[in-house]
Amino acid sequence: MVTGYRPGALDRFGLAPHALADRHPGLVVAQVSAWGGYGPWGGRRGFDSLVQVATGIAVTEGTAERPGALPAQALDHGTGYLLAAAVLRALTEQAHEGGSRLVRLALARTARWLTDGIRPDPAEGEPCPGPDAWLAETDSPLGRLRHARPPLSFTGGPTGWAAPPVPWGSDPAAWR
Repeated sequence: MVTGYRPGALDRFGLAPHALADRHPGLVVAQVSAWGGYGPWGGRRGFDSLVQVATGIAVTEGTAERPGALPAQALDHGTGYLLAAAVLRALTEQAHEGGSRLVRLALARTARWLTDGIRPDPAEGEPCPGPDAWLAETDSPLGRLRHARPPLSFTGGPTGWAAPPVPWGSDPAAWR
C-alpha cells in the first residue's frame, strides 16, 4: 500500500502502518511525505515546490533578484524512483523472510541527497555546475533530442534508454 499523506494523517481511520500490518500480515506499506515522519516539520503538509524553497534549491537555481526552481518537479520524480526501488526491495525481503515491511521516504531527504556536495556558496559568486554531465543527445524521429541520462547505472547494465521517443500515435499497440 502506498500513501502520500503527511505522517499520522491516516492513523485516526485505522490506517496506521502497524494497524494495517496487524490486520494484513505480510503487507508492505510505503509512505511518501514532504518532510518525513520526525522532527519539527514532520506533521506538516508540503509538496515539491515548497520543499525546493525550504531546502535551498530555490537559492541555488535562482538569481540575486528572484528565487528559482528546478526545471521539473525533480523531488517528486526522484522520490518516486527511490520509492519504486524501496518497495521492490521490501517485497523481495518479505518474500524471503516473511513479515510486514514499512518504507518511508521524504521529499526533503531526496532534496538533501540531490544537493549534498554540489551546491556552491552563492555569496562567493561561484557558478553552479551546468547540467551537461547528466545530459545526452540522441537522434530520433523527432530530430536530435537533448535529454537526461538514465538515473543509475551498474556494471553490465544498459548505458542509455532502449529507444528514443517517437511521434505520438506512431507505435503499434503491442508490447515490446
